[in-house]
Amino acid sequence: MTGDVWLYPIKVTFSGYAALFEREDIWRGYFFTLLYTILGTAFNIVLTIPAGWALSRQYLPFRKLIMVLLIITMFFGGGLVPYIIICRALGLYQNPLILIIGGGVSVYNVFMCKSFFESNVPKEVLEAGMIDGAGEVRTFFDLVLPISKSIISVMILFYAVGHWNNYIDAYIFNIDSQFYPLQTVLNGLLDQTSGGEGDVILEQMRAATQIKFTSIIIATVPILVLYPMIEKHFGQGVLVGSFK
Repeated sequence: MTGDVWLYPIKVTFSGYAALFEREDIWRGYFFTLLYTILGTAFNIVLTIPAGWALSRQYLPFRKLIMVLLIITMFFGGGLVPYIIICRALGLYQNPLILIIGGGVSVYNVFMCKSFFESNVPKEVLEAGMIDGAGEVRTFFDLVLPISKSIISVMILFYAVGHWNNYIDAYIFNIDSQFYPLQTVLNGLLDQTSGGEGDVILEQMRAATQIKFTSIIIATVPILVLYPMIEKHFGQGVLVGSFK
């Protein structure tokens, strides 16, 4: 802003992080974001993985009809207002629970799981399980899940990133600010520090800009830490079947 820096920083300072972490709402937002991400991702996985497995079975009753109904939702939606009306009727409006169970299933992810199971679960393993007397539930938990770690890891990452980056739902459903996730807190913080040059002095602008960029790092680091742990599964988990 002053024209003193051209190629390299004159002084490295972490005062922006110190100022950010002094705010109670940042720590509270971090806590609720972790809570929403962990519980929401678990809820997503519990719904998505079994759905993908069921659709991959040719003998599933009404399989084609179910797939058509799911595909329709990928192209046509009822809109935001009907969605809010339904959530209000279910007692989820102004309820933080909506940030966990809202959007429980992604149809795209279900079809990705379906493709994985069709391409990567050997029929011989399933036939051996049937010979040994394993039913559908036993087959799924004891035979299918142990060899499906790659697709489960990919689904965890996809859903976790979605929950971590979600900030708009807290506004849409008018959630109490005490239960705001981190992204919503940071969005409000950026709005507060977005004054024009004529409204604030140079030092205030510098501090505001510092907080803005610091908040971006704070919100991004957890995902950057999580991704390398799961990246090795992408080749096997995502690039399968018709998605290759």
